Amino acid sequence: MQVRDDIYYMKMALKEAAYAYEEDEVPIGALVVCNNQVIGKGYNQVEKLIDVTAHAEMLALTAASNYLGSKFLEQCTLYVTIEPCLMCATALRWARIGRIVYGADEPKSGFTTLNKQVFHPATEITSGVLADECAELMKQFFKEKRLL
Repeated sequence: MQVRDDIYYMKMALKEAAYAYEEDEVPIGALVVCNNQVIGKGYNQVEKLIDVTAHAEMLALTAASNYLGSKFLEQCTLYVTIEPCLMCATALRWARIGRIVYGADEPKSGFTTLNKQVFHPATEITSGVLADECAELMKQFFKEKRLL
């Protein structure tokens, strides 16, 4: 079995973010990996679904839990292009996600601005993976919004 690294999976999360961008959603993508297999993925669909909870992380978590038939994801890693907000971070805590890897920081509403201790104590956090690419997609999206 080929072992894939954080960059490989973050590139996949960036593809999910590109789907959000194409649909005029805030371009954030996420996926859940377990045993080197993607078991859940999602991108922001807040506008499309008219649902403030339809964040990329929430959709990926739901898909992963459905795949495993379990609400707990201790053996899984979430890859997300932007630092999770407090809502998503709390859901990740309840899911007991084993590891979170995110790209760019979110200085306005990311979990680190509000509560750095929100995750389950056993959850490992890795930040800054492809941070420039992840941030650039967001910058471009909001730059276009300001021009409208």
